[in-house]
Amino acid sequence: MNSVVLFVVDGLRPDGLQKAKTPSIDSLVNNGAYTFEARTVMPSVTLPCIASMLLGTDPKQHGIITNTWNASDRLIPSIIDLVHSEGMTTASFYNWEPLRDLSKPGSLNASFFLDNAEEPQGDLEIARLAADYLSRKPTSFTFIYLGHTDAAGHKYGWMTDGYLEAVENADAAIGKILEAIDRSDAAGNTVFIVTSDHGGHEKTHGTEMPEDLIVPWIISGSGIPSNLELREQVNIIDTAPTIAALLGIEKPIEWRGRVVSQILQSIIDRP
Repeated sequence: MNSVVLFVVDGLRPDGLQKAKTPSIDSLVNNGAYTFEARTVMPSVTLPCIASMLLGTDPKQHGIITNTWNASDRLIPSIIDLVHSEGMTTASFYNWEPLRDLSKPGSLNASFFLDNAEEPQGDLEIARLAADYLSRKPTSFTFIYLGHTDAAGHKYGWMTDGYLEAVENADAAIGKILEAIDRSDAAGNTVFIVTSDHGGHEKTHGTEMPEDLIVPWIISGSGIPSNLELREQVNIIDTAPTIAALLGIEKPIEWRGRVVSQILQSIIDRP
């Protein structure tokens, strides 16, 4: 295993993904393992959720409970910190600035931020940056955040036409990156994960409603079995331990998430 790319599409509901036209993500589903019933954490808002995803533990442990980062909570290493500490390379592409604190200073080999999540072209610009970089510099772990889907949910309402157009736009952005990697030296040696921080209802989120808490979790690529619907319950805090396992790294004792064992067992069982 040479690399893992984690796509986080902000505010992506599973039914939104299934209703919109998303050929790139559909291809990852058909050629990988998936669940449309993964769960996020409470509070179901962006920074606590993505912090939980990358820190492998929930807000009760890491203490980030709002969209403002608590700088004192750096005792738990993120997956970015962990990968870098093992001598591997890391990169981050995102268009919501509070995500700058997801790793410790010095843990990223490359970091790209654009303040453009309010417009559909923002996600596509992030994708062009990521596609250009990753086509030239294969990276052990890459974090890619696309924020316009959430912005559209707040503006138009979740599951409206405007929201579904944003989902399709995110799929196009992901497609650009998949195509670039497929043409690069990393072709055939990369695992892709697509998930979300939270869902949404009406024009908001943050509650314990299923619409806010249930997210898709899709993994596809090198060594991953095709068209496998995951039977086990997946939580977003399981993302970091699973990435660590794919890269052959032992997870820190501070992480409460677990490896999604059905995927790794399927790889082990393959002839």
